[in-house]
Amino acid sequence: MEFENPSCQLLSKIATNEQHGENSPYFDGWKAYDNDPYHPTQNPNGVIQMGLAENPLSFDLVEEWIRKHPSASICTSEGLQKFRDIAIFQDYHGLTEFRNAVARFLGKVRGGRVTFDPARIVLAGGATGASELITFCLADPGDAFLVPTPYYPAFDRDLKWRTGVQLIPVICESSNNFKITKEALEEAFENAKKSSIKVKGVIIANPSNPLGTTVERETQITLVNFINEKQIHLVCDEIYSATIFSRPNFSSIAEIIEEVECNRDLIHIIYSLSKDMGFPGFRVGIVYSYNDAVVNCGRKMSSFGLVSSQTQHFLASMLSDDEFIDHFLKTSSMRLAKRHQTFTSGLEEVEIKCLNSNAGLFCWMDLRPLLKEPTFEAEMVLWRLIIHNVKLNVSPGFSFHCVEPGWFRVCFANMDDETLEIALKRIRIFIQATEKKSDVTAKKRKQW
Repeated sequence: MEFENPSCQLLSKIATNEQHGENSPYFDGWKAYDNDPYHPTQNPNGVIQMGLAENPLSFDLVEEWIRKHPSASICTSEGLQKFRDIAIFQDYHGLTEFRNAVARFLGKVRGGRVTFDPARIVLAGGATGASELITFCLADPGDAFLVPTPYYPAFDRDLKWRTGVQLIPVICESSNNFKITKEALEEAFENAKKSSIKVKGVIIANPSNPLGTTVERETQITLVNFINEKQIHLVCDEIYSATIFSRPNFSSIAEIIEEVECNRDLIHIIYSLSKDMGFPGFRVGIVYSYNDAVVNCGRKMSSFGLVSSQTQHFLASMLSDDEFIDHFLKTSSMRLAKRHQTFTSGLEEVEIKCLNSNAGLFCWMDLRPLLKEPTFEAEMVLWRLIIHNVKLNVSPGFSFHCVEPGWFRVCFANMDDETLEIALKRIRIFIQATEKKSDVTAKKRKQW
């Protein structure tokens, strides 16, 4: 007996559906880099990775701390005495000393303006695991969350793929610097209602990925009032909260609910150490919820993606070192500010503008003047040109659900200074060649 596609027939609907989101240009750019990665000597003409939001700019500080604190690791002779305790099974709560250290760190990042309860911390495998965990806790298949655009492309995978939940865009536009408005929230909510879709909450990223901006206090108050009125949840992804490099300062939703009356059972925070500390490989994700039922349910679900106890033990020691953390956060902010200034100044030399930003590891770059026409088809043409000719992996706004073609996210913190200069040089050459070509075309048109 013959089957048309036996391999697919043996798999589940989840395994074979397209909700993973990896058929987007966002991930296609990564594949282009993987196939032809830049290396200063072995492949100097390869693709430079500017689509990955990593933060290794202060790794030297971490390496210095590790050398001075060998007992933090059970893999050293100095730390071996803790091996037997750490290697055995740990419960779903996580190590007490780790949760205490994380709670202190969360408060420190927010300037000590708010405190966090270690008992409300639920551990997960990175922000990806934390995002899916909170979605499973709050919504059933077919339910929806409102998400302001432009938003992180992997939300489509993290929040939708295995949960069956829908994401409904809340349209934000460049005319007001992509700020979230009450009108846009109401419109998205009412449209869902007309389509008989049950909205379970709003999900925001603060600071924003891809905008690199902090969400203003007034906007967060609007959000809290909105979800309180509708009796739906508010999930705040705050994984970039310590990447602030200029004013305005970051305000956590944890601070806002101290000022605004609301049902705290509706408030939840996603966090990780992937961006602020630069540790995505450690897979430390956190759900902090003010809802007891979510904490209890989430802790049970966390058994599917626990953080290694060895990692918890190591990081508990590091995060508890107040002197080191204070120095790290201050230095990291200064280095991000310097890198941001270097990159944006380099773009300004060829009259490329970015949205005015104050946080994150990336810029929201405005290439609308380079489009042949204001369409997403033209954006894709330009993006392919940048990938294949300029050899830079930047991410097109289309993959972030931006409603205006011509915006691109470009990461500036995941490379050394020399590579950044090469990337800027490639951009300058491309822009100058484009302008020259445009001048020639304009002259020909005049002759016609």
